[in-house]
Amino acid sequence: MINSTKNSQILIIGGGLAGLTSAIHLTKLGFSVIVIEKNEYPKHKVCGEYISNEVLPYFKWLDIKIEKLKPTHITDLQFSSESGKMINSKLPLGGFGISRYSLDFALYQKAISQNCKIIQEQVNEIIFKEDFFEIILSNGEVLKSKVVLGSFGKRSNLDLNMKRSFLNKKSPWLAVKSHYNGEFPNDLVGLHNFKGGYCGVSKVENNLLNICYLTDFKSFKKFKNIEEFQQKVVQKNPHLKKILQNSEMVFDKPLTISQICFDEKENVENHILMIGDSAGLIHPLCGNGMAMAIHSAKLASEEVAEFLNEKISRKKMENNYSKNWDGNFKSRLKFGRLLGKIFEHSFLSEILTKAITYFPFLLPLIIKKTHGKEIPLPK
Repeated sequence: MINSTKNSQILIIGGGLAGLTSAIHLTKLGFSVIVIEKNEYPKHKVCGEYISNEVLPYFKWLDIKIEKLKPTHITDLQFSSESGKMINSKLPLGGFGISRYSLDFALYQKAISQNCKIIQEQVNEIIFKEDFFEIILSNGEVLKSKVVLGSFGKRSNLDLNMKRSFLNKKSPWLAVKSHYNGEFPNDLVGLHNFKGGYCGVSKVENNLLNICYLTDFKSFKKFKNIEEFQQKVVQKNPHLKKILQNSEMVFDKPLTISQICFDEKENVENHILMIGDSAGLIHPLCGNGMAMAIHSAKLASEEVAEFLNEKISRKKMENNYSKNWDGNFKSRLKFGRLLGKIFEHSFLSEILTKAITYFPFLLPLIIKKTHGKEIPLPK
């Protein structure tokens, strides 16, 4: 039974990285914002937890003080093939390591401090009519707004309700993540290939080591559990074997997420501006998903501000956002999908690794294809 109706200028569904960044941006401009998030803060998430420094100017504009969270500062990339062949490279802009547990909680606190309202609830339905949105929550409450941003992650029941086209394609990927105590350079991010997947390794705050890998579920389900899979598949890469055997897991058990889809998604659906993973997901081996989520939040927030200030129409807002999103991310996502397909196959992975070994200039070119420049300051 519907018990009440509340109005806001902007509703953001999902309080992850992109959703909270948009909330901070738009409340900074004086708009009323409600974020609907089903989980409590703080919370660990399956994530590589590396962010390119391209976000730093924008974070400074938002008055987000990253250094207070004591991130690690990362300057170098180390890549290895399944056989253990190693390649090293400098990261053009560098980046930093920070857990989603710490970062999302800091963004949540910042949004609250700017009078953003955050509701812990589940969204059941989104209705658009007469130029307004109605959001029906699981408790029966109805929220109304002029604008809705969709930040509900990689895969959601809302995607099913909206019959989004990417759900018609296979989603064979499984991701596994945990924090460890172990020795690893603070300034390094490692990307290590193994049969059927690849693994990211880097330090976050408090000297913790984040190990997160992606694998084809078909490969994984042949084994009894995660521990057996890691021993018999992941640790076939000698570098991963050394890291895992000399590290102690901090979590009671690893976090997992399945049915991950890297296929193309629409960035505007039923007048909802999709941001973060809801708009498109880049392969983790590209190491740039968090920066892209933050950048997409900025692009959407700028267009929403223009629309609510009556400078542009809704259609123009949607078209501008879609065009800017494609301009910044479409080619990166395509290249990420290409790399993902190569690294699914051990033979092709070895060929690419050998080619990069003989022609070292190729690795910086690959990094450039998946990373952007510094995010420009808002209009």
